[in-house]
Amino acid sequence: MVNQLLVEISVLFLMMALGFAVVRMGLLKADDSRVLTVLSVYVIIPAVIVNSFQIELTSDVVHLFMLAIAAAVLIHILLYLVACIAGRALHLSVLEKASIIYSNAGNLIIPLITAVLGGEWVIYASAFLCVQLIILWTHGDGMMRGERSIRWKRIAMNAELISIIIGLVLLITGIRLPYIATRTLSSISATLGPVSMIMIGMLIAACRFRDIIAERRLYLIVFLKMVAVPVLAFMLLRLIEAAVDIPGSRMVLFVSFLAVITPSAVTIVQMAQLYGHDDRYASAINVMTTLASIITMPLFSALFLAGA
Repeated sequence: MVNQLLVEISVLFLMMALGFAVVRMGLLKADDSRVLTVLSVYVIIPAVIVNSFQIELTSDVVHLFMLAIAAAVLIHILLYLVACIAGRALHLSVLEKASIIYSNAGNLIIPLITAVLGGEWVIYASAFLCVQLIILWTHGDGMMRGERSIRWKRIAMNAELISIIIGLVLLITGIRLPYIATRTLSSISATLGPVSMIMIGMLIAACRFRDIIAERRLYLIVFLKMVAVPVLAFMLLRLIEAAVDIPGSRMVLFVSFLAVITPSAVTIVQMAQLYGHDDRYASAINVMTTLASIITMPLFSALFLAGA
């Protein structure tokens, strides 16, 4: 499985390289990636999520989904503690803390899980996304705005969260969509990997790598996000695995692990632009953690699956 994971990660990053190339060759502008972003957020990811819930509701599915929710909550508590402790010790900015806590799981983890494990495992990635989205648009949004107020409308109108709720309703009620609908959703879902990675590649093409490389503090954030956090998450999930006795629990926890070891969230870059933070630095963190993940994700995945 590790070899397959390495192959799929390589494929995804080759797609990212294509996005980078079309911008650097002048065929498209980096800003044109917004079209792909809209398609991904409002069409493709919702299709993937809803389609993943079109399975039979069994006791095993319920137990594993609740395990995924619990793992996601505990992971985010861990990330919050890491950001607080490192923040005080290393004088991290709000932007740096947010980049450590929130991962780019939506764009990267769903296509990766679909390719490596199969579409039936996406439902457990959706559990992680559900938890992260709620925390991101409460704690994360308030932290980036410098306010404690919660903008509930942003949460209620989030396309991914709405998709998860729709999927859960369909799962619990046992409603199965007509074949033509599921076939449409499956076809749309297959485009997530290429669209997401080409979009990221186009965004990276707009970055000035000389400025990124010269930012020394950036390497500290990359280390915390792509090395320290995965190590701590690995230990936490191993403890959870030892405490539960549910068939399939290791793979569900592996899905959660993959979600947390992805690069920093693109949403943090967007929030930095919106709320007056250093969006150039936010983009640099996103780019460097994305590039680092080419190495770190296969290595930590192999560590997690060792002895499986």
